[in-house]
Amino acid sequence: MQPFPKRFARLAVLAFAVSGLAGACVYRMNIQQGNYLDPAAVAQLQNGMTRSQVRFLLGTPMVPDAFDDNRWDYLYYMKRGRIHAPEQRRLTVWFENDKVARFEKNNVPAPKSAPVAAPAEPPPTPPAT
Repeated sequence: MQPFPKRFARLAVLAFAVSGLAGACVYRMNIQQGNYLDPAAVAQLQNGMTRSQVRFLLGTPMVPDAFDDNRWDYLYYMKRGRIHAPEQRRLTVWFENDKVARFEKNNVPAPKSAPVAAPAEPPPTPPAT
């Protein structure tokens, strides 16, 4: 029979290895917070739009600014699992006279463009009669 300290050391190493492998298999759910900023909707944002048009297009901002009523901040955060870096997007809209004066996009991707179809061939001309 092995001396107690060697046997204990081997069991401790084995337990540590098993716990390390089991910890890598733990499921981490995706964490999504804030306003999802759809690139197609953000592309439609224009200077001169009213507050209600912006609210219809992008939704109500999650972070209202208590000190500046003329600024809306749309924040989005998405953490996928354990390994991936979090995705963060930010859109700030400034209003003057209840219309969009300017806006600033940070890490909001461009909308995916639709595939361009090949131009259709013109129909054949009917023979002259």
